[in-house]
Amino acid sequence: MLATSVIMFREVLEAALIIAIVLGTSRGIAGRGRWVVGGIGLGLLGALIVAFLANVASSVFSGNGQSILNATILLSAVAMLTWHNVWMSSHGRKYSSAVTAVGSSVQSGHRPLLALLVITFAAVMREGSEAVLFIWAIATGGEQSLDMLLGGMGGVVAGIMVGLLLYLGLLRIPVRHFFSITSWLILLLSAGLAAQAAGFLNQAGLLPSLGNGVWNTSNILSQTSLIGQLLHILVGYIARPTGIQVVFYIGTFLIILTLMHTCGKKRDKRLKTVKIPS
Repeated sequence: MLATSVIMFREVLEAALIIAIVLGTSRGIAGRGRWVVGGIGLGLLGALIVAFLANVASSVFSGNGQSILNATILLSAVAMLTWHNVWMSSHGRKYSSAVTAVGSSVQSGHRPLLALLVITFAAVMREGSEAVLFIWAIATGGEQSLDMLLGGMGGVVAGIMVGLLLYLGLLRIPVRHFFSITSWLILLLSAGLAAQAAGFLNQAGLLPSLGNGVWNTSNILSQTSLIGQLLHILVGYIARPTGIQVVFYIGTFLIILTLMHTCGKKRDKRLKTVKIPS
């Protein structure tokens, strides 16, 4: 439930922030609401199509094919999470500035109202598609449908509320704090998803186990317990992992962390070189 909440909160908040920027920079333009709502609707429709295609693909495969499909979805989610965290750590501020510029250009008449629909559609479609893949990946880890539904709804409501409060200027907490916390949670989640993917590929005979039961902490914290299930979904806890799962977990964690750190340093270096006008 918590993993689903974190993912949905992050994705909805990012889409809400883009929509808030578009609305904020296009105030006073007649009919702007229709174009923004249209973009939101088309974006949600695109995300539903992605969900439908994922469900069709799942029903086609069975046996080892199902394991390979699950691993593919998990690794795709890891790749998207990695790109997302790394890209946001380097270009998040620049992206927000670009969106602001589009809204301002529409307001000044240099761009048509269609630009509001396009940028809103792109934001909702991207975040919605990512959410579909991530939730699908979490579902392969065994989380109950009801828990995922409740967690997802909670994340959606929280994301919308925070985005609305930020738009209205009622929430003064810097957005970067939200993203900093969720970036670390997503980092751990990505490593856990990679370890699960390695398990599926091992079941399909495509990867060696590198040893079964590298350790066994079932007596300390059972994976079937409430806390064990929560940690399994949120950070990839496995009570009795294979060697290949340990390798994938540590490797994924270190790669993403290194990329985030490197891109963050490059961003800071660029900011320091910007001359502040006197």
